[in-house]
Amino acid sequence: MDTLIAVIIMFGLLVAIHEWGHLYFAKKVGILCREFAIGFGPKIFSTKRNETVYTIRLLPLGGYVRMAGDDPDPVNIKPGYEIGLTFNDAGKVKEIIVNNKSKHPEAKVVSVESIDMERELYIEAVEDEEDSGLKRYEIDRTCDLIVDEKREQIAPWDRQFGSKRPWKKAVAIFAGPFMNFVLAFVLFGIYALAHGVPQDTPVIGGIADGSPLSESAFEEGDVITSVDGESVNSWDEMTGVVQERPGEEVTVTAERGGETIEDTVTIDGVPVQEGSSEEFGQIGVYAELERSFTGALEYGGTQLYEVSTLIFQTLGTIVTGEFSLDDLAGPVGIYDATDQVIATGLLTLIAWSAMISVNLGIVNLLPLPALDGGRLLFIIAEAIRGKPIEPQKEGVIHLLGFALLLLLMIAVTWNDINRLFT
Repeated sequence: MDTLIAVIIMFGLLVAIHEWGHLYFAKKVGILCREFAIGFGPKIFSTKRNETVYTIRLLPLGGYVRMAGDDPDPVNIKPGYEIGLTFNDAGKVKEIIVNNKSKHPEAKVVSVESIDMERELYIEAVEDEEDSGLKRYEIDRTCDLIVDEKREQIAPWDRQFGSKRPWKKAVAIFAGPFMNFVLAFVLFGIYALAHGVPQDTPVIGGIADGSPLSESAFEEGDVITSVDGESVNSWDEMTGVVQERPGEEVTVTAERGGETIEDTVTIDGVPVQEGSSEEFGQIGVYAELERSFTGALEYGGTQLYEVSTLIFQTLGTIVTGEFSLDDLAGPVGIYDATDQVIATGLLTLIAWSAMISVNLGIVNLLPLPALDGGRLLFIIAEAIRGKPIEPQKEGVIHLLGFALLLLLMIAVTWNDINRLFT
């Protein structure tokens, strides 16, 4: 249960930050955002604020921001339809009731002759059969369309995603993955502040019980200067020498308050991976840790770069043909890994969440249909062509891409399950 709660909270945070990036920057470039959703399926919570409905849905498998212009089933009011209208103090239409007009006795019922809810914002209609004259009504820009007693604000053309210049569209789309990188940077920084950042100087920050150095003359705070006669000036140099000598007896030299300390230790051999005969050396010392704001910032940036590089190297195996499903993990694999991470403590879970956030950001930027990277590809094509690709064609491509990603997810999940039991 602890793992389940941790996974829900972790993914909820990652998805919420990702979608908030879309929401915030879409609003900044003038796009009407109809819904901000965490999860899919039936609503379990809903509230409206500043034109946007915020919902939490039953299945915690992702989220989305529904922008104006991306409506799956837009309401089309044709000439001859009878609709109900209510008006604001300025005399403009503030509500358009499409059906169930009897539930709105205050509404004026009219028969539509022509209507434009996007550009000119007007309704031309006849009030009753005896009156053959048309009346023109101006529609307020924040008018609500009520269908089956569900209310949704209309979207004038200049508030729709499709009306914006390519760079504004790109900002709204790129903002989601960008916020995942920002979140990862912050989480790595929090980890560094709480745990401390390992220093590069070869100072003994701690000695593990039962390790080669635990029975030696060395103490915490000693500065290692050489290993087996090789001078070392940094932590990386020291560990590099040790790792190359598993099982060997070596002489370690250190300084303590101006004095030279020297002792002989036998380096432990540790398998490179489970079941492997190949080993690397370990003497059981920890680097000195420093807790500082500047160190946390540097650590956050360094880890963000290193984790991103590792992910790109893994993705590169697709090009080289070395790719395997074992290189990927779906919900089951991530759940299992998180279960192991939780056992090591909260700080490790924070660092793990940061790494998952980097993964989410990079994967979403891949130029594949249905992902943010695929949408950015269409926006780039629009900027080059000078006009957007037809929405119907783009929609079909995204749908096919989503189907392929779904198949990949099923394959990865099945592979995760097999690994779990074998």
